[in-house]
Amino acid sequence: MMAAERGASVNTIAAYRRDLGEFGVFMMRRKRNIEAADAKNIQDYLAQLKTKGRAATTHARKLSVLKQFFQFLYAERMRDDDPSARIDGPKTGRALPKYLSEDEVDRLLSAAREQRGATGARMTALVELLYATGLRVSELVGLPLTAISRDGQMVLVRGKGNKERMVPLSDPAREAIAAYLEVRTGFLIKAMPSNFLFPSKAKEGHLTRAGFGLLLKDLAIAAGLEPKRVSPHVLRHSFASHMLAHGADLRTLQQLLGHADISTTQIYTHVLEERLKNLVTRSHPLAQL
Repeated sequence: MMAAERGASVNTIAAYRRDLGEFGVFMMRRKRNIEAADAKNIQDYLAQLKTKGRAATTHARKLSVLKQFFQFLYAERMRDDDPSARIDGPKTGRALPKYLSEDEVDRLLSAAREQRGATGARMTALVELLYATGLRVSELVGLPLTAISRDGQMVLVRGKGNKERMVPLSDPAREAIAAYLEVRTGFLIKAMPSNFLFPSKAKEGHLTRAGFGLLLKDLAIAAGLEPKRVSPHVLRHSFASHMLAHGADLRTLQQLLGHADISTTQIYTHVLEERLKNLVTRSHPLAQL
């Protein structure tokens, strides 16, 4: 159902499988099938998570998976009730997204440009493309070669739920991609053709999320940044935060990021609040008194 009806990504399906598997083990130890769980079983499982010191966000995610599982069983008439219906999750709050300053992103890009050869060209293209578009890392590494428009102005992204969106490319990103395409054949395995923009010898046929993450950590060290502060998702947050800081509106940002709901995009309103404060400080006639 998750794959066919909701168009969930491979990573999302794998995460659901892990969470349901963990609950299945919990139920097996109580000599019951997962489908036969009652509300008390779910509450006991959640209490166990709390005892083990799991974060509230983890607790909430696992409950969400169980709720969707039992809602599915109920909708398909495989159960007469939904045991999760009246179980509330913990209040998690909403953490502010972690992002780099514009100066730190510049340092990261400079470090990429200083790398020599084909690997340097690829790394520059990856970072420029990610910072120019705010793509999810899975969207970035899995881009087909045909994703870049013929004039190089746009990238076609297939995101969550198989939804497509067009994202414009900045001049530096276009130049970096053009330079990388000249050496891309060096990353082909045995000169065999590949449909991916960033081919590799990985079984997926393209650069993996983990592989790019490690390359980014190395680049952070070269740029004099703390590696633990730099990740593909932090660059996505940086793109969003910097766009808002320079005048983009939430609706436009929602479309660029591929968020289905604007409430997801609203995690970046802290940037808007700061911008409004600065605007009042600079422009209000009484602010100078």
